[in-house]
Amino acid sequence: MTVRIVTDSTADLPADLAQDMGIVVVPLNVHFDDEVFTDGVTIHADEFYQRLVSSSNLPKTSQPAIGAFMETYQQLLTDADGIVSVHISSQVSGTVNAAQLAVSELGSDAIEVVDTLQASLALGLIAVAAAKVAQNGGSLPEVVAEAKSASERARFFGLVETLEYLEKGGRIGKAQALLGSLLRIKPILTLKEGVAHPVEKVRTRAKGLERLARIITELAPLEAIGVMSSDVAEDSRLIVDAITQHIPGSDPVVSRFGPVLGTYLGPGSLGVAVLRAKGPDEQ
Repeated sequence: MTVRIVTDSTADLPADLAQDMGIVVVPLNVHFDDEVFTDGVTIHADEFYQRLVSSSNLPKTSQPAIGAFMETYQQLLTDADGIVSVHISSQVSGTVNAAQLAVSELGSDAIEVVDTLQASLALGLIAVAAAKVAQNGGSLPEVVAEAKSASERARFFGLVETLEYLEKGGRIGKAQALLGSLLRIKPILTLKEGVAHPVEKVRTRAKGLERLARIITELAPLEAIGVMSSDVAEDSRLIVDAITQHIPGSDPVVSRFGPVLGTYLGPGSLGVAVLRAKGPDEQ
């Protein structure tokens, strides 16, 4: 049985990794006023962040059209026996709903949509975990079970320069409590039940980097690690060095926040995603 994995562009997966794992990425859209761009196709990170800081209006984002999912699913099912479609949290995007409507339109019982309640490389690592089971010949139920298990074990932590972009974009979540108290404060955020929650506040970027690395090492043992940045690659390298120092042998996936996540996190943002290792009763 052949099972294929579909995700969306908010997974922020490096293109070569997605290709190696046979993961198909359906892009979201980014709107700068009247211009509409396809995430990772007609606009990439460098151009996006340049436009973000120079634009007078915050861009908007939109989920893929139902037809984009239908086309992807139909094409894959010509060769595959099943599809597991894993996506960004339904609490912050309509992407899961669009995928579910596409499955309903197709009337197929060979497609399972998983709401991971995660985003960025946390979603990406979930897709990779599911793809590994699929590549090893796993059945549709087995791949779905792995995607759901990985979703429960995934964690995402972000260090942002400002909450301005989350607030203006309507994705502030429980981090709303931090507004008004952020003079020279760097907030560390996480996702809980699919929405942004505050973890803590640090006073300098250096302390934020140190705290991120410490949070991750405290979650060990880990199955996978991902490090993301918007436009601060040097800080990504610092986090990778700190993590590998504390967790020898780890090999973090390094990527960038793409245009969709960048719309809400803004420039200067960093993130770390992990999959915690399975416990003895989860093997």
